[in-house]
Amino acid sequence: MTLMVLMNKATFPVEHILYKMGQRVLIDSEVIVEAPVYLTVNGEKWLTLLCTPIDLEALAVGFLYNESLIQSFDEIDSVHVCSSGDNIDVWINHSVNKPVKWLRTSGCTGGITFVGTEMSTNSASVLSLNETHITHLQVNNFLDELFQTQSLYREVGGVHTSAISDGNSILASAEDIGRHNTLDKIAGRCLMEGINLFRRIIVTTGRISSEMLQKSSRLGASVVISRTAASSLSIQMAHAWGITLIGYARRNQFRVYTHPKRIVTVEK
Repeated sequence: MTLMVLMNKATFPVEHILYKMGQRVLIDSEVIVEAPVYLTVNGEKWLTLLCTPIDLEALAVGFLYNESLIQSFDEIDSVHVCSSGDNIDVWINHSVNKPVKWLRTSGCTGGITFVGTEMSTNSASVLSLNETHITHLQVNNFLDELFQTQSLYREVGGVHTSAISDGNSILASAEDIGRHNTLDKIAGRCLMEGINLFRRIIVTTGRISSEMLQKSSRLGASVVISRTAASSLSIQMAHAWGITLIGYARRNQFRVYTHPKRIVTVEK
């Protein structure tokens, strides 16, 4: 099957051999799609995104927002996926310079970012610890709600899921083979649908490295919850920016790396 056929599809049919208890069985199944998609801005090809090629408009808008290249959806004149499916064409209503140097991140599909990892606490974006408080039971509830959004994961596995919450309900969620792509897709959906990015909670299946923390901060997160690990740099950044960072979250336990005062313990 050619790559072109995979565009705009989340899953791909494969035939493979299953060995189980010494027996060999030929079966048909589905796997998650990973595909290269070009991002073109104001007629200039900028870079190639490796992603699961669904919600591509949101991916492009959110990537530009998370990289601080746009500040609102009002700056977008148009965004559409070309008929070939392998290019997202974005037109911004003002001139924007293509970043000279992209930073290759620890993203699971070769993530890239233009934004640095400066940890100054002098910025007005540093969050007050009085702004958001959640209970330890809510952390468990956020995980349950995240699992309920994992339709692709339940179908084929091999995919990350992230969600943004206002503390009461899930406002938007996204699935992708790249964990960083899920936060870009969420950012795009929020901008396109007019969802306010203020005092939010991010829940994700992916590990929190520096670019994930940066994107979460850009999404207005005061709390970031991950099913898995946090890196040393992300912990330093979360401490400096006033973000409560939670890792290895399971239904009955989790680890709070920074600003634990936001987590309130209550009796069941």
